[in-house]
Amino acid sequence: MPVVMRMSWPEVTAEQYDKVREIVGWETNPDPGGLFHVAFFDEGGFKAVDVWESPEVFQAFVDNRLMPGIAQAGGVEGEPTVTITPAHAVFNLAEFSS
Repeated sequence: MPVVMRMSWPEVTAEQYDKVREIVGWETNPDPGGLFHVAFFDEGGFKAVDVWESPEVFQAFVDNRLMPGIAQAGGVEGEPTVTITPAHAVFNLAEFSS
């Protein structure tokens, strides 16, 4: 069952996010099971929302790629707050606009 992952990490800067993104390479080499990713910054710092095929594939990404990439980037303070919720519906609006 698809799940929605929401992450909040106030201490992460845009520069740190971009460095980890480059190291991990999730845009050029997506992890199996990852369906959607959006990242943004607001008054509370860094936020991300992902959709994954299951909690297990998300956890495999975290363990095998994300955390090693964060460690390699260095200097990332604090800990994220992460919630995972079953998705009720998942569809791609872009498929309907063509």
